[in-house]
Amino acid sequence: MAWKNLRQQDISDALLSHHEALEELDDVHEIINWSQIEQKLSHLNTSESGAKSYPPLMMFKIMILQAWYGLSDPQMEKQLARDLMFRRFIQLSLSEPVPDHSTIWRFRNLLQERQLLEPLLNLINDQLDEERLMITKGSISIIDASIIEAKQSRPKKNKEGKSTQDPDAAYVSKVGSDGKRKTTYGYKLHINCDEDGFIGNLEYTSANVHDSQVFEEILTGYESEVYADSAYASQATNQLLGKKNKVLNRAYRNKPLTDDQKFENQQRSKTRSTVERVFGLMKLHQGLGKARYMGLSRNKAGAMLLAMSHNIKCGMNIFKKYHKPQNSCA
Repeated sequence: MAWKNLRQQDISDALLSHHEALEELDDVHEIINWSQIEQKLSHLNTSESGAKSYPPLMMFKIMILQAWYGLSDPQMEKQLARDLMFRRFIQLSLSEPVPDHSTIWRFRNLLQERQLLEPLLNLINDQLDEERLMITKGSISIIDASIIEAKQSRPKKNKEGKSTQDPDAAYVSKVGSDGKRKTTYGYKLHINCDEDGFIGNLEYTSANVHDSQVFEEILTGYESEVYADSAYASQATNQLLGKKNKVLNRAYRNKPLTDDQKFENQQRSKTRSTVERVFGLMKLHQGLGKARYMGLSRNKAGAMLLAMSHNIKCGMNIFKKYHKPQNSCA
């Protein structure tokens, strides 16, 4: 299965009227070296037999767009068919058919099966670091977790009498900001971000996994300080981090926090709040609030793509703010 040659524009593209709205995503090409990503994907769909497939790089760009705008596979197919900006971004001519939703689904599964998602996230972060948009070494790490409701969360049964609940998810109870205890059947996304909101590492687990169980796993190893809420506070954390430890102090029975500890927590919380903003943005704009797929591995793949698109968007915003010439107000 070889790749289709879709890079040549035809007369329909040449007749397209110019509008700045079509160029809204062009800045991404200034900060991402697509050739390196294409090389990473070069071994996919290289068989000479069978129908020609869409180029892996184009399909990966579709994954980024899909995660960026929080679209399902059918929604992504429709958007590609009618959105000129999307076609421009993935370099698909107007005369070419768009990949259908099943093709999009299969490519995401392929990235997951070939274990390419984590290397791709690392590659994108390295490129952002090279462009001086993201600091990977010597930066701080802010760690937290957020509960995500499963796609099938209610204990219903199908016609065969089998449960329709996602078997990989689990129940968890948590007291919310309103003081009420809420029980959720789902998953938990654990992330490590820096003070600019870039995601350096993540893990995806069932909701009943305690935050501290994946704490060490999502450290980058390059951080100068580590911030987290009091759920991560323990003697083991103190030993692991040493002077890097900026985890919030935790009160225990018959051992309340001192005034110094309360003040220290207030100062650390100002930095730690960045991770809550990251979760908020991803839930508001990228559909993170509820799992889109059935199964742990598929949802983790979706979360990795969300992280990549989030980091690219953060990088593009910084590039626009500090590197791109601004129009004069004079």
